[in-house]
Amino acid sequence: MAEHERESMEYDVVIVGAGPAGLSAAIRLKQLDADLDVVVLEKGSEVGAHILSGAILDPSGLDALLPEWRDMGAPVTVPVASDDFYLLGEGGRFRVPNIAMPGLMSNHGNYIVSMGNVCRWLAEQAEALGVEVFPGMACSELVFGDAGEVKGVVAGEFGRNPDGSEGPGYEPGMELHGKYVFLGEGVRGSLSKQVIAKYDLDRDCDVQKYGLGMKEIWEIDPEKHSPGRVVHTMGWPLGGNAGGGSFIYHLDNNQVYVGFVVHLNYENPYVYPYMEFQRFKHHPMVANLLEGGKRVAYGARAISEGGYQSIPKTAFPGGALLGCAAGLVNVPRIKGNHNAMLSGKLAAEKAHEAIAAGRAGDTLDTYEADLKSGPVGQDLKKVRNVKPLWSRYGLAASLAVGGMDMWTNHLANFSVLGTLKHGKTDAAATGKKYDFKPIDYPKPDGKLSFDRLTNVSFSMTNHEENQPSHLKLKDPDIPVDVNLAEYAGPSARYCPAGVYEFVIEEGKRPRFVINFQNCVHCKTCDIKDPSQNIVWTVPQGGDGPNYPNM
Repeated sequence: MAEHERESMEYDVVIVGAGPAGLSAAIRLKQLDADLDVVVLEKGSEVGAHILSGAILDPSGLDALLPEWRDMGAPVTVPVASDDFYLLGEGGRFRVPNIAMPGLMSNHGNYIVSMGNVCRWLAEQAEALGVEVFPGMACSELVFGDAGEVKGVVAGEFGRNPDGSEGPGYEPGMELHGKYVFLGEGVRGSLSKQVIAKYDLDRDCDVQKYGLGMKEIWEIDPEKHSPGRVVHTMGWPLGGNAGGGSFIYHLDNNQVYVGFVVHLNYENPYVYPYMEFQRFKHHPMVANLLEGGKRVAYGARAISEGGYQSIPKTAFPGGALLGCAAGLVNVPRIKGNHNAMLSGKLAAEKAHEAIAAGRAGDTLDTYEADLKSGPVGQDLKKVRNVKPLWSRYGLAASLAVGGMDMWTNHLANFSVLGTLKHGKTDAAATGKKYDFKPIDYPKPDGKLSFDRLTNVSFSMTNHEENQPSHLKLKDPDIPVDVNLAEYAGPSARYCPAGVYEFVIEEGKRPRFVINFQNCVHCKTCDIKDPSQNIVWTVPQGGDGPNYPNM
């Protein structure tokens, strides 16, 4: 493979990812020093194209970053008006009284938002301050300095042929160097994985845990629409097969967000998360809301669920992990955007302090310490035992014991349980096919529930086909010889976009097919593959989903 001399550009801070964490960092840097050179690189075709979140926004991050946001035209306009939590059975429901929930679970004062639109607005604020924001620029490699520190990234490589060779229009990309490099790639980012491994950042933390979040936007009958209404459910249809739950958020314009989360530590390899989501919409409570409406968008992405005890070391030589790259989601609250923004703001302040002192390329140790001891750490520490309780003992224990633990943390900042461990990784939790029975899922009706490939078309996903697959196999034989033979080929089910399939023809060896064009960049395959044989990398810039207002 030919070597190319890449051009390079020098910045004070290079930020990978135009999500809430990266954009908050960029804004804060320019607030502190307008002369700093700051660049934000985004792999999506535009800012917001790859942003998918519930989302109920706790405004504490915005309040800290831009205190006047309410007067600045921010797309944060639908306050939470009501907040209901249900336990579902197949045909019924039980409402959990709000008074039973710890105060930290209340959504009073929060807002229902499209985080994609919030990020588009944050990008406008950043650009107005002089930040350079470049969408369509996938960061495919890290650049290291002489002392082994991260000193930059390679962005904008285009034009490789499917076999990896250089095509006629090949562009080698450019190196963007910074005194510090911030990784705000979101969950399971490809560069973040490399940094965590290279510097052993997860040596002293628990394993990270994940969920798969799937979401549809529906336009519903105006008579059924209640702007600001929030509904969360647990229970049916997952039952004992997997942990998880749903959300239904009424925003404006007669739209509702309908979402479903499946925890990826499930054992039964026959679990089909996407079909659990589709089945959920046939519960009478949900079906009555959606009937007569239409689905207008679909998407999916992984969610970090490990919480406080799973946060890796967040500072490394030359940079920092921000937001979901560090796993800052509060699982019981189903919120991480406020912590992402606070982490970006904090990292910016530490980098500004270092640059002002003439430093570059070192480890921002005080970022690490202050993140854990400050508002982000305090938010996550109070709920740290809910997820491991759920994983070990199921839904009932999580509600009862986890609820008690949240109450004691909320009232006295104390837990009788200490800090519980998560145990196995989600990949290692996957059981062998011989120990489970296949699950018979109802066929989608095309009205409330939809087949996977039809729904993927509503994510507006597109990948240039004449490029190498960004989904790499460490060993091409493992999918058939191990995963199909021993685990019933779970990749054909856990992927919410139909990327993976096993083609079985009589008298022939099964073939494992990767339809990378369908990929919505959720990273579930990188997480749940029982053999850890699939590696998610970035495709060329601009490819992937094009979410409108997720």
